[in-house]
Formats: sequence, C-alpha cells, structure tokens
Amino acid sequence: MKRAQKPGSLSCRLFCSLREAAQQRSQPPRTPGVRAGKPRPAKPRPRQSPARKQVCPRPAAVRRALRFRLRPRGAARAQSAAPSPPMAGNVQAPAPVGARLQQDRKARSGWQGGARVWEETEQQAKKLKSSGDEDGEQHRKLPKRKIVLLMAYSGKGYHGMQRNVGSSQFKTIEDDLVSALVRSGCIPENHGEDMRKMSFQRCARTDKGVSAAGQVVSLKVWLIDDILEKINSHLPSHIRILGLKRVTGGFNSKNKCDARTYFYMLPTFAFAHKDRDVQDETYRLTAETLQSVNRLLACYKGTHNFHNFTSQKGPREPSAQRYILDMYCEEPFVREGMEFAVIKVKGQSFMTHQIRKMVGLVVAIVKGYAPESVLARSWGEAKVDVPKAPGLGLVLERVHFEKYNQRFGNDGLHEPLDWAQEEAEVAAFKEQHIYPAIVSTERHERSMAQWLSTLPVHDFSATAHAAAKVPSPLEGSEGDGDSD
Repeated sequence: MKRAQKPGSLSCRLFCSLREAAQQRSQPPRTPGVRAGKPRPAKPRPRQSPARKQVCPRPAAVRRALRFRLRPRGAARAQSAAPSPPMAGNVQAPAPVGARLQQDRKARSGWQGGARVWEETEQQAKKLKSSGDEDGEQHRKLPKRKIVLLMAYSGKGYHGMQRNVGSSQFKTIEDDLVSALVRSGCIPENHGEDMRKMSFQRCARTDKGVSAAGQVVSLKVWLIDDILEKINSHLPSHIRILGLKRVTGGFNSKNKCDARTYFYMLPTFAFAHKDRDVQDETYRLTAETLQSVNRLLACYKGTHNFHNFTSQKGPREPSAQRYILDMYCEEPFVREGMEFAVIKVKGQSFMTHQIRKMVGLVVAIVKGYAPESVLARSWGEAKVDVPKAPGLGLVLERVHFEKYNQRFGNDGLHEPLDWAQEEAEVAAFKEQHIYPAIVSTERHERSMAQWLSTLPVHDFSATAHAAAKVPSPLEGSEGDGDSD
C-alpha cells in the first residue's frame, strides 16, 4: 500500500514543480500583456447600410480643402518637396538640416496663401456663374402660360395672316407678330423659328388683303411685366394687340371656336341695275333694293352644299356642307362722298373664297345678270359659274367661344372670352385703320367698279365647264380662307 504524501513535504513540492514545468513546455509562449487562456474570437463589425452612410453636404472642393486643412502645417508642401529616394547610379546627398527647416517654414506660409487664393478663385467663379446665368434664370423663373391675344390689323399690303416659313418674299401678319414677340422677350428666339414650340394657333386664316378687327390667337409665352405695351411697341401702327386673357392649358383657338363673324364693306352702286352707270358715285341705295338684298342673303341661312363657292371641294365631299347662322345687310352710310354698305355673315366655318362668292352671286342677281333660281341650283351637284367679289372689303369682325365660356367662363379661374371691355378699342381701330383703308383704296384703285364690268361675261345658265374663265381684277387676292 502506497503511502500518501504530506502536502508540505519535499516530495510533494517537487512533484508540483515538475508538473508545472511540463505544462509550460506543452503550451505556446505567452505574450507580455496578453491574458492567458482561450483566445477570444474577433467580433464581426456591423455592415453599414448605404442609405445610412453619412455624406458630407459640402461640395467636393470644400471637402478636399477641409481634409487638406486638417493635415499638419507644412506636411503637404514638405511631402511634395521631400526628395525622392536615391536610385542606383543617381545618388544625391541629403539636404542640410537648415535647408529642411527653411522649406518647412515656406510650406507653412504657402498653405495659408494657397487657401486664400483658392477662396478668392472660388468666389470669382461663383460671381461669374451667377452673372452669366442671370438673364437665363430670370426667364426660367417667369411662368410660361397659355394665353390668347385679341388682334386687330389692316391687311392691305400683306399676303394673308398665316406665316410662310422659309419664304421671305411674301410678307404676312404673323411675320410681324412673331418678330415683336421675340424682341419684347415673351418667347425665345428658337420659338420664333418653329412656332409649334409655343403651341401657336390662329382662330381664322385670313388671306391676302383681308383685315381683322377681332382675330384671336393662342400661344404660350412668358408673362412679363407690361406685356401688351412691350409687344405693341415693336408692332406697326396698323397691327395692334388689344387684349390678353389666360386660358386652359389645352386651349386651341381654332378648334374651340364655335363660330366666326365677317363683314363685307362695298359701295352701294354695286347694287344698282345693270342699265345704270357702274361708276356712278352719286347712287344711293333705296329701301326697296335693301329689302331685296336682305331677302336674297337670308336664303343662305342653314346648312347647304357650298362646293360651287370654293375651288377646293367636290360636290360629294362632306366637308363642303357648311352651316350659316345669319347673313344680312346693314343700313348704308356715306364716307368721303361715296355711299357704302356692310354685309355681315356669321357661320361655323368658311372655305376659301366662300364669302366673296356668296356676295358676288347676290350682287349679280340684284343687278339683273343672273336669275334668282341660280341660287338654289348652286347648292346642287352641278357646277355653276359663281363670280367672286374683290377681297378688299372683307374683314374678320369677331370670333365666338360660347361652349368654352359655358364650361370655363364662370369657374373662378378663367375669364370668359367675350371681349366686352375691348369693344371700344376695337371700334376705334376700325374707324382709324380699317374703314379709311377700304375707302381710299376703292377710290384710287376702283376694284369694285372693275369687277362689276366683268359680270356680263359670266354665263349663269351654263355649267362652269362650258363657261369661259373670266380673270378677276384682283387675281390671286384671297378672301376669307378658313379652309380645313
């Protein structure tokens, strides 16, 4: 039986020391300052979401400057000025200690100057950028809205209303209008070259020699201050913008127009009988003749096939059907010793030359050159020779937007397009520019008298294929021109 060793005996102490030595030989050497035992596993770092990543709100140039400023003074300059390590075959002696201290001082002073230069350059760049973009920003900040303009113009000397893009030979009303819009700062210059960019649309396309007292165009412009005064300052005196109103974004002046009213001003000797002198300026219209004229004009009311009143439609084309709401002749008046009368016609739309031929056929019947039966025959499929009156006295007086006014006129956001407040200016423009131009041109050129002399050549009993073509004294002078 083995004897138990006493805890404090020599043999017990020797056994404990040998066991500790064996344990030390079996374990790896311990590093000073590190606790012995099982190594603690590395704690994984939480992955930061890209959405939570903090980004400095300052610009990139400012962030670079701040990082550069956080370095020790002279570190950047000293690092750039430090000599590169010597290469084989190109051994250079190190710079003296005094030279390195001097370079360090220059580096510290250079950083402060560089910071000042950087700040001044940045401020100058911002000033140049702000001054360069000042004009563009001013227009970009202005609202661009859809509006309508009420126009009045005298068509004498112009080849109609519609602009002929790429052709500067024939001057039109829209040429002067677009030029005034660009020069006044209402639209960019490229919008003047391509009118579709400003959603430009005219209500009626008046042609050569035709005037207007109530033309309406729709477009998008910058709503600058005193817009009407600035546009009119760049327009001639016989073209005026009389009114401006805001409309809905999808407004189209041609498609939203319900009806158009024209008037035709002519000397009353046009209604004198054919046995009377066609140039008798002393002629005065009697009440019986005026009543006969109104009776014939009332026959146009309603829907008829007006293919004989234009050169663009066939007898079976649906678009040749046009609806006339009203047509009548007003009481005559005297201007410069010559008596004139005004024939007014209101319809949904008109074709090219339609109004001029409607007036011409009534004049031919009243003077005795054509029977009244030709009026009803002209609405049939057979071609009828219908004379075309001169385009001098034709004027677009008003355009109507009844349906638009019923829907948007009282919604609290838009104004009704009735132009009641501008009626005084419209009447003043007609008295100042339209009526005097018609009277003076008729007295000097005598276009109506020349046209009346061609009526005997027409054969109203035959078709247009058998009738001789009679040249008009104003050939090429277009009339109403609301063609589709």
